[in-house]
Amino acid sequence: MMSGLRFSHKPKKVKKINTKYRIICTSIPVPESIPILNRIYETESHSMHGQLPIIWDRAEGFQVYDSWGNKWLDFSSTIFVANAGHSNKRIVNAIKKLVEKPLLQTYTYTSPERYKYLDYLIKNTPSQFQKAFLLSAGTEATEASLKLMRLNGIKTGKRKGGILCFEGNYHGRTIGAQMMGGNSSQKDWIGYLDPNIYHISFPYSWKEEAVNNPKLFFRKSIEKLINEKGIDVKKDLCGIMMETFQGWAAEFYPKEYVQEVSLFAKENDLLLAFDEMQAGFGRTGELFGYMNYEVEPDLVACGKGVSSSLPLSIVLGSRKIMDLPEVGSMSSTHSANPMVCAAGLANIKSLLEDGLIDNSKNLGVQFHKQLDKIKMRFSSYISRINGKGLLAAIIFNDIKNKPLNSLCDLICEKCLQKGLLVVHTGRESIKLAPPLNINEEAILEGLSVLEESIHESIKEVYDK
Repeated sequence: MMSGLRFSHKPKKVKKINTKYRIICTSIPVPESIPILNRIYETESHSMHGQLPIIWDRAEGFQVYDSWGNKWLDFSSTIFVANAGHSNKRIVNAIKKLVEKPLLQTYTYTSPERYKYLDYLIKNTPSQFQKAFLLSAGTEATEASLKLMRLNGIKTGKRKGGILCFEGNYHGRTIGAQMMGGNSSQKDWIGYLDPNIYHISFPYSWKEEAVNNPKLFFRKSIEKLINEKGIDVKKDLCGIMMETFQGWAAEFYPKEYVQEVSLFAKENDLLLAFDEMQAGFGRTGELFGYMNYEVEPDLVACGKGVSSSLPLSIVLGSRKIMDLPEVGSMSSTHSANPMVCAAGLANIKSLLEDGLIDNSKNLGVQFHKQLDKIKMRFSSYISRINGKGLLAAIIFNDIKNKPLNSLCDLICEKCLQKGLLVVHTGRESIKLAPPLNINEEAILEGLSVLEESIHESIKEVYDK
């Protein structure tokens, strides 16, 4: 086994499970999978590794299968991708038609699939979004948003292309995206920092001032930035980039805070952009996560759940903003190819027409009610539970507020052994994001498994 892996790759005999939604019939990890995993560790970049030792063979609905007879209940949606469910029939059928047509790639030449998708997308998203720019990856969408904000700044006579961002937020792995991100250690490789990208404090729920007076907290943060950097807001800033919620902890801003940010943007002729990679397309019980704040942004960058399958990301905005780049100056080789457009159209139709967003909102109430009970049971280890709709993050801290990262690792591993997949963050949090087509029975079974795993892990670590 290659070194540096977080989880044990030694097969362990575990309790056999056979329920409606889960089957565990082998040791975990599966003994036959170890040579395959070791081989991929030898042939693939180390940066791709670190996940739980499982080899996916197929996935349907809200369940994942391997080749050895095991079946897991999925509370990850492959990191917020499969919002409409794994192998959604609408999406699979749409892709099959393109394969059989056949038409796999068109560069930026128009295809019927592209026209139909864009037409449906614009008709079924808020009216301020008049045009879309289709890309392949989320980080491309945040980079495009950065470019659009700065192009608009040039057009409106800003002397600098200043972008206001937030500590702790994450926007992707490319240079512009990481510069806008709030984690300084992730930028070390770049070698320099854009002096016109600024960061202010995030209004975390444990910051008393941010909770008690969100508007004042924002205004004080801006005043501090102005004084430290000598910024003339009206001349030096052109945009604001917000991650709809902070990913690792599903940490939302107070609603009043975001509304004050929106007001500030309007006061100073700034474009307000939301990074909706994890929040968009029904995850929080709304089509877009920003809708929970009751604001209207100028730009929205989406990925992951946009297609629930193939690589597709989007920037949405007004005609005025989206047409700022010259013809041919902002495109991508695989952007808007017919395959992803067909998948994207099937995906949004399923979310809207099959009631999946409504399911996220309605089932989310029961989801969080049960999670609150789990928090009460383990109150000495769980400090809070964040989230909305079918999104949750369980934050593990002890009574002295010490992060319990290793406990989270153990809980994730025990969930795997019991037939449940959760999002392993590598931090003091475990995130839950089941596909939006899941039912109440499966939700309750999954949460029961999670509770059992938490109990066993605490007992193993602390009752020695």
